[in-house]
Amino acid sequence: MTDDNGWANDHVAIQSLLGRIAHLADTGDLADYRDCFIDDAEWWPPRQPTVDISEEPIRGSAALVAGAQQRRDKGIQGPGTNTRHVVSTFDIEPDGPDRARSRAYWRYYVETDSTPRLHSIGRYDDELVRTADGWRMRIRKVSRG
Repeated sequence: MTDDNGWANDHVAIQSLLGRIAHLADTGDLADYRDCFIDDAEWWPPRQPTVDISEEPIRGSAALVAGAQQRRDKGIQGPGTNTRHVVSTFDIEPDGPDRARSRAYWRYYVETDSTPRLHSIGRYDDELVRTADGWRMRIRKVSRG
């Protein structure tokens, strides 16, 4: 990430990863979802009093996949739930040669098969690392509002 063109390529790759995570959460295979994270990734969920999910940090890619499966089992997200995560307004900055930080806004829609309704909105604060397989998520902190 030392030259402008290299950083531009990294920026596009990171933005693509963030979009891929959203798509996979909504409609994708959880094995592909798992591949977006490093093995010891962390996910810090927001406080959501209206949604029955834990507010405790999730650590490790296996636990992240289990959490996504739990949300699917509860009908909160995933194939057939008619929900969508929309990620936008990216602010991505290098944090060393193989690390980056990103802030982005998210919106979560429900009833997307009829009259879509905005359910919640917030911000992702992410830390990403470059691996031999490309950019991967290391830490995601989710906040609402």
